[in-house]
Amino acid sequence: EPASFSPAAANCAPRGSVLMTERPAGKVFETGGINPRFANAVTAVRGKLTLKANQYREMLDRGEGGSLPFDRVVECNIGNPQALGQQPVTFVRQVLSCMEYPELVDMPAAAKIFPRDVLARARTLLEKIPGGLGAYSESQGALYVRQAVARFIEARDGYPSDPADIYLTDGASEAVKLALQVCIRGPDDAILVPIPQYPLYSGSINLFEGSLVGYYLSEETGWSLDVAEVRKAIRGARAEGKTPRALCIINPGNPTGNTLSLANQRDIVALCKEERVVLMADEVYQANLYVLDKPFTSFKKVAQDMGYTADDLELFSFHSVSKGFLGECGRRGGYVECWGIAPEAKQAMYRMIALGLCANVVGQVTTELMVNPPKEGEPSYPLYAKERDELLASLHRRATLFHNAFNEMEGVTCNPAEGALYLFPKITLPRKALQAAADQGVAPDAFYAEALLDNTGICIVPGSGFKQVEGTYHLRVAFLPREEDIAAVVGKMTDFHNKFMRDYR
Repeated sequence: EPASFSPAAANCAPRGSVLMTERPAGKVFETGGINPRFANAVTAVRGKLTLKANQYREMLDRGEGGSLPFDRVVECNIGNPQALGQQPVTFVRQVLSCMEYPELVDMPAAAKIFPRDVLARARTLLEKIPGGLGAYSESQGALYVRQAVARFIEARDGYPSDPADIYLTDGASEAVKLALQVCIRGPDDAILVPIPQYPLYSGSINLFEGSLVGYYLSEETGWSLDVAEVRKAIRGARAEGKTPRALCIINPGNPTGNTLSLANQRDIVALCKEERVVLMADEVYQANLYVLDKPFTSFKKVAQDMGYTADDLELFSFHSVSKGFLGECGRRGGYVECWGIAPEAKQAMYRMIALGLCANVVGQVTTELMVNPPKEGEPSYPLYAKERDELLASLHRRATLFHNAFNEMEGVTCNPAEGALYLFPKITLPRKALQAAADQGVAPDAFYAEALLDNTGICIVPGSGFKQVEGTYHLRVAFLPREEDIAAVVGKMTDFHNKFMRDYR
């Protein structure tokens, strides 16, 4: 909807600002600064240590790393699997190759290069998505892809899904930001977020001028969620004059690697219905599961199994091509399903997406390939299943190696990874290390993590970037180095830790 223009309004200064009648003395940003909300819209996974790691990598690339005590940088700070050597799923890349160069599909040699189901899928996608990868899609996302997502959800949950309720986005992060924007009306609107939390939430809530209310996960019981803790946080927010609008759940967990029990999920759904808050279910790690007796169950399925309908609950659920076993982070593909969400909220989301026209179409196609993989009996299925199963088994082995190593280190305890791509060990640091960190004005776990990077080239994220119980310190470690490299990475971390503890004892 076009904005109306008023000459009188154009001459008005924003509320609370000083009316300027003269031109600035210097350049706009040098004299006027920037929106202060951006100062706190930070993400620890791409913060100070990542920038320093990038500088080290550039030094090594230029051949200027002779003074460094390492010959490469290892990114254990972020869930970016292919950056650490994970190979793409063959079926996905084969179809995308044909989509990028459509003439390839009908070349006689194509049948000798690609399985017939790859060529058939590429032809279907090229037919169903007008203009292929080079054209804008509908703002909500290509209908054919949204229909595929709906079929995937129906098959997973056993309940219908409507393509009209699905919005395709540039990764799940953009979908989360859309949902937060429609939930937050002003500073008195509170969003409940698990602590430890993923910085996407804290940064976005700040940027959209809402209030973050944390509820603590219990490290002593495997990072479990206590519904009484959530209820206490909701009522505390109301007592402070806040309006709790949404409850964010990350399952499997980031940064904690936990998975929720079915009973826990039922309690959460019942709580959201009772307290009348929107449930935001971040389910991007639903394929990353390592405990056989704790399979993934979506919150939408849990709610409907309990007999709830879209009239009882407001639910956003998110998924992404970046995680699972695809690891296609750079494709920026994801979606949000809106269940029980009011039409005006969905219209607002549509308008926000439409400002940027649409999500990138390569990401949309990758989403279709995630939710509609080769089926048993199709030519590509044996290799697809082999790559999937081998990768997930390898991730579990890597998680176990890191977990065991952490629990053997002095002053470190670590819960096992039940899901996702991360471990979140707790570290008890010597008093001299705490003082050294205080002298530098940094959090103790950030002090440790920076020393680890400077001495080994291994980049991790301090727990202080995710929030944590006061007086405790943690590290988030992505267990994504290649399996053949894990022993060396773990060995370097162990040697560094032993020396650090000796030096600061």
